[in-house]
Amino acid sequence: MNRKFYITTAIDYVNALPHLGTAYEKIGADVMARFKRMAGYDVFFLMGVDEHSANVAKQAKLKNLDTKIYCDQMAQEFEKVWNKLDIKYDRFIRTTDNDHIKSVQELFRRINENGDIYKGKYAGWYCISCERFYMEKELVNSNCPIHNTKPQWLEEENYFFRLSAYAQRLLDLIEKNPRFIEPEIRRNEIVNVIKNGLEDISVSRSSEVWGIPVPFDEKHVVYVWFDALINYITGAGFPEYDDKFSKLWPADMHVIGKDITRFHCIIWPAMLMAAGIEAPQKVFGHGFIYLSGEKMSKSAGTALDPVSLAQKYGADPLRYYLMREIPFDRDGDFVMENYHQRYQSDLANDWGNLIQRTLSMINKYRDGKVYSTRNLSNPVVEEWRGILSDILGSIEEDYNTMRINIVLSKVWQLIQLSNRFVDSQAPWKLYKQDKNSEELDFTLYSLVEMIRIANILVYPVMPTISNRVQDQLNINYPITLDEASVWGRISSGHAIGKIEPIFPKSEV
Repeated sequence: MNRKFYITTAIDYVNALPHLGTAYEKIGADVMARFKRMAGYDVFFLMGVDEHSANVAKQAKLKNLDTKIYCDQMAQEFEKVWNKLDIKYDRFIRTTDNDHIKSVQELFRRINENGDIYKGKYAGWYCISCERFYMEKELVNSNCPIHNTKPQWLEEENYFFRLSAYAQRLLDLIEKNPRFIEPEIRRNEIVNVIKNGLEDISVSRSSEVWGIPVPFDEKHVVYVWFDALINYITGAGFPEYDDKFSKLWPADMHVIGKDITRFHCIIWPAMLMAAGIEAPQKVFGHGFIYLSGEKMSKSAGTALDPVSLAQKYGADPLRYYLMREIPFDRDGDFVMENYHQRYQSDLANDWGNLIQRTLSMINKYRDGKVYSTRNLSNPVVEEWRGILSDILGSIEEDYNTMRINIVLSKVWQLIQLSNRFVDSQAPWKLYKQDKNSEELDFTLYSLVEMIRIANILVYPVMPTISNRVQDQLNINYPITLDEASVWGRISSGHAIGKIEPIFPKSEV
């Protein structure tokens, strides 16, 4: 029986379409899900949209649409974006889904029955874009620290969650499982927040009508963040404690932005503790993508459209650039010139050229077939296989810590070494010296194996292109991590497929 891997991303407000920063998170999680499938895990990948936001209701009103109809339209548009970026999830959840409404009300009811929900009056600074209250000391020049906009003073009667009662249990959870929060800088931030004292939080609104009703008080709707976090257990089958829920929960990884770690690393596990449910295994808080040094933001108008960017070269090159150029554990800048440069140097020149010239030489010198030779060796081939062994030895840990850029850097060592092998062996000279050269057969066969294995390793990042390379190699072996560890998989006399350019040259 395969090990399970349940991975989720943050769900997004539907008041505007995703920008490149949002796509970065989703692509990273998709790459992780694809790798885990390739490594033999039984993966469940959950994505979705958050529809019970005041911003969403406001946007629907501006468009003179019923809020639910507006959400229906936007949910479809979000799925179109993710499909164009080749993101393959197992479920696209919406917070208006009937099973989610049932899940939210059941969890709210359980926490209330356990004595951790109470009624009170709340007054504080509220940022409508964040959908959260801020303490005075958290504001920057009296503005929201995330959106740099002035929050509004809000007073109303709410239901509260007794978050303050869970400080020590949260610290114990983090101490027992240091990998619960990654990277380390995010863990240290959260520990400091908890040690500085937790306050009870408002978990309902009486001034809004768009939302899930509190199960025992129809005059209140559940606070959007309390509602949204519960999607992770809804996707696992809660409140049914059936085979699905017992198999999927706890989640193995929540992939989220660093600006919402407090919700996911403090409020969410405390909610679960209060309901007697196990906390997730890991929360990974990735950094931001900046554009010319400024954080991408839909509300501020500093955002790039990922679909437009993908139209230039295709989804896979954009996925490659983001995963190679911007480490997942820190902030990074999107630079258009670097995007073009990565496409030309890494993809067209290194990877595409290796495939094109290798397969072209097989057509030219061996009528489209490769022949294995068992009695030859070469120090470059041995060096290549040594690097591969190192990669395979660390690849799962690299992925578990979201060091996707490191994996790609190592794979590119293989690709560049393969190109050097072509140059040093000079198959055109070997053919000229002896058309029946066994050294030529050895060289071409080794190159095909190098391409086959490297293609498996880049698959999670560039799945569409990897499948095209498989077709050109004319092989139907499954793209699995086990296949990457086998040298000599291609049989002698194997005929390659039709050759087509993988990465067409493009004018910058």
